Parts: sequence; structure tokens; C-alpha cells
Amino acid sequence: METQRITEFPHKNMDKRPRKRPRLTWDMPPPLPPPKVVPGMYCSQEFVSNYPYSSLFYKGVTRNGSPPWRPDDKDGHYIFAIGENLTPRYRIISKMGEGTFGQVLECFDNDKKEVVAIKIVRSIHKYREAAMIEIDVLQKLARHDVGGTRCVQIRNWFDYRNHICIVFEKLGPSLYDFLRKNSYRSFPIDLVRELGRQLLESVAFMHDLRLIHTDLKPENILLVSSDYIKVPDYKFLSRTIKDGSYFKNLPKSSAIKLIDFGSTTFEHQDHNYVVSTRHYRAPEVILGLGWNYPCDLWSVGCILIELCSVSNSEFYLPSLCCCFHHKISNLKPGNMTMSLNIDCWMFLFLIVMFGFEVIFLLFYSLAGEALFQTHENLEHLAMMERVLGPLPQHMVLRADRRAEKYFRRGARLDWPEGATSRESMRAVWKLPRLQVIVLYLLAV
Repeated sequence: METQRITEFPHKNMDKRPRKRPRLTWDMPPPLPPPKVVPGMYCSQEFVSNYPYSSLFYKGVTRNGSPPWRPDDKDGHYIFAIGENLTPRYRIISKMGEGTFGQVLECFDNDKKEVVAIKIVRSIHKYREAAMIEIDVLQKLARHDVGGTRCVQIRNWFDYRNHICIVFEKLGPSLYDFLRKNSYRSFPIDLVRELGRQLLESVAFMHDLRLIHTDLKPENILLVSSDYIKVPDYKFLSRTIKDGSYFKNLPKSSAIKLIDFGSTTFEHQDHNYVVSTRHYRAPEVILGLGWNYPCDLWSVGCILIELCSVSNSEFYLPSLCCCFHHKISNLKPGNMTMSLNIDCWMFLFLIVMFGFEVIFLLFYSLAGEALFQTHENLEHLAMMERVLGPLPQHMVLRADRRAEKYFRRGARLDWPEGATSRESMRAVWKLPRLQVIVLYLLAV
């Protein structure tokens, strides 16, 4: 007597006993329609039976081509192996990244013969709920984004072994990854201007749809293409062509798209909780005033400063000083204007206008990092005042009770008296004012 065992569905109550007689026609369930992969539905490999007993599963509703079932890790992440199938349609190529939400895998779509990115959400209830909200947002964006030029495009989604899986188009690296692999070299101002234009257009597109991203940062802005070119980095005047630091990479295409809409909210929803990554968080969020569309624009400003910033200034400043000294020592009467280049003139102008604050700027600040490098609210507010000036009084007077401790009588920020350490005071003091940053970026 032949024993039929279904190993793809490891349920406790699965009927694995051999039948004593073959099924009769009246005893058999009606045939189920052939399973299809439909966006918003279970994939064919994950369809559950319409009947209460697993022994009624008809032959064909199995996860053909899927790997054996295995439990998730302790954090709820899906455990996989390179080369396995994620349903028969998708084959895993590599792991692209991991975050709080789950993992992103590079996969090959066997149906459309293209490479896609699949976000596999952790099998935890709150993350599954957040993923369903993100799918709603993505589908709304896709309906209105004609041409798909502003936001990443969703291809499909399905529920696989208690993991929400969202299929996206495959894009290039994030701006953060590109900067990191490029030793945090700054982008040319023209490229930053173009990136800023696209970023503002994408944010405006979302705001027109009454959506607030709330988590804009370089990690969530992806280049469409991974191609890049090598160009000389003229800021490193003391380097030779043989030295690799003489060159830097620039993307061939400046096209970008926004990703990660897991924290995106609608205008009518509650806006009183903390949002945004710390370094890109707006002051109204820290003060507990509630937030709205402007919190995205604050993040955009912080991102643009970061993209413009120069890394390895310990190399650039000595090179500039050497050039300046060389020019001064070789000056000829009546030929001073022609002997100094624009960098030297700008260097002189910055020192005359702002003193040696520019020296600290070149040495300590804008080193390819976020402008506000902090993890404390008081220090964060002090950094904002250092760069932009005192916080507006109307914001300070409306701060919630949790933020009142950051201020003294008269609505003055409790700084530096409230600093927790000398390192904290130094981190605030070394930041330049906004006008210095702007002039410096124009100079370099």
C-alpha cells in the first residue's frame, strides 16, 4: 500500500496515515483552480487549502522548487542560502542589506528574466503590519508616478512562510554607500545641485499626495545606475597621479529615486511621535511640537550639506597652504592678482571675514559626515543654534514638558551649562556657522 506524505507543509495535525481504501467520487473535494501569482495575493506556493484538513490538499498545491521549511532565527529573520528559490519564480543571488525591518535580497525573476530586489520583512506582527502599510503607500505612489522616475517601483508582493515579501525594481547603490566606497569624497557642486533638484521634486510629489516620508537620509536615496567614472580630484594637490587618492569616483548618471516608505504617513494621521533618523531630525520633532511636511525639508537640507562636504581635509588644508605659500613666495611686483589662483583668494577671504574659524572648519567639520553628529537632544539643539542661531521663540515657548528641561528661564537654551562632558562642548563648538559653510562650499 502506497503512503503519500506531504513534506512541504509541516503542520502538527497533518494526516500522514495510509488510506484503507481509495477515495470515491462523492468523497473527493471539488478541484481547485490552478494557482496564479497575483499582486496582493498569496503566491501559488503558499496557497492554503479551502478545507479544514490537510489531507484534502490536492496534488499540485505544494511548494515545488522551494527549499525545505526551516524556522526563522531568534529575531524573526528569514533564513536562506544563496542559490535557493524564494518560491519557484525567484532565485536568490545575493544579500544586499539588512535593517530593523528585515533583509533585502537580490533575486532573479524566472518569469520576466530580470534581476529584482526583494524585501523580506521579519515574521513579527508589528513589522508585518508596517509592511502592509508600506505596500499601500507604494501602490499609491506607483499609480501617480508616471514613468516611475521619482520613487522606487513595486513589482509584486506576497506572503511567504509568514514573511511579507515586497518585490522592487533593482536600482544602484545608495548615496551613502557611494560616498563610503569613495572614501567620503564630496560630490561636485553641479552634481549636488542636480541631485537636490530631483530630491526636492520627489518630496514635492509625495507632499502633493498628502504623504510625508519622515525618514529621508542618504541611505534611502538610491542611484538608478551603478556605473561610475574616475576623475582627478584637484583638491588633493600634493598627490601624484600614481597615488590612488588623486582620483575619485563620480556616478555616470545623476538619476535618483526614493526608497523605504515604511515610516511614511498620511497627512491626517497622528504626528506627535518621534520620527526621522537622529542626524536628520527637525527641531520641532525634538521639542515635541508635532510635525508635518517641513520635517522632510529639514532632512533635505542636512543631506545636501553632507553631499557637498569635503573629506580628508587634513590633506586638503596642507595642500592649500603649500600652494598659498608657494604663490606668496614667488610674487612679483605688479603681478599679485595674476599669481594667486581662486582657491588662494578664497582662503584669504574666509580668514579675513571669519577669522580662524575656517581653519577649524577645514580640519574638523564637513568631513563627509552628517552635519549634526550627536545622540543627545540638548547637544543636538545646541548644534542647531551654533549653525543657525537661536531657536525661534515661538517654538521654544510651545515646547512640551519633556523638552522644557533643555531651557533656562527666559527661554534660553541650557548650554553650555547643561553639557554632559567636555567632548560634548567641543563637538558643538567646532561646528561652523551656516554662512561659513556656504562660502566654504562655494570655494571648494
